[in-house]
Amino acid sequence: MIVVTATRFEAFAARRELRSARLARVGVGKGLRSEETLVSCGLAGGLRDDLATGTVLVPREVQRPSGERVACDPELVERLAAASRTLGLEPRSEPLVTRTTLVRGAERARWAQCGFAGVDMETGSLVAPRLAAVRVVLDTPKRELDWRALWVPAEAWRCARLAARVIAIAFPPPELDDA
Repeated sequence: MIVVTATRFEAFAARRELRSARLARVGVGKGLRSEETLVSCGLAGGLRDDLATGTVLVPREVQRPSGERVACDPELVERLAAASRTLGLEPRSEPLVTRTTLVRGAERARWAQCGFAGVDMETGSLVAPRLAAVRVVLDTPKRELDWRALWVPAEAWRCARLAARVIAIAFPPPELDDA
């Protein structure tokens, strides 16, 4: 299994929480093709007002930038959801949409009306025989992303670390190497 991150925040958090995991930092908006299981780990934008910063998303389905929908591996999804619950957090399993640009303002509402809970820029660009994601909501319709805002670095770190922690619980160290 390879845990895939995009940003420095996500990669650093994953290295800290998943010491024995195989990690790949692909960069913002980039993808990865692998014959191994891929688990996307990191931040997401919430598309609805009921999804606050810190909400754990473990989607059952991801929409690629092309519009194609891909089912996440059911076994991986269940393990990640159960891990989130051990932390006292009920994960959201609604679909995640991957876009090539930041989603802001009215565009959030448009994607929410299509049934998506969150948005990222990487998960839908991953191609593997088994795919899953743990994304934690950072920005919301009421709190748009602005990397210059004082709240963003602390919340990004907390959210990225939470995503990695969910994976660490779902796949304890011996399994991280094999899953």
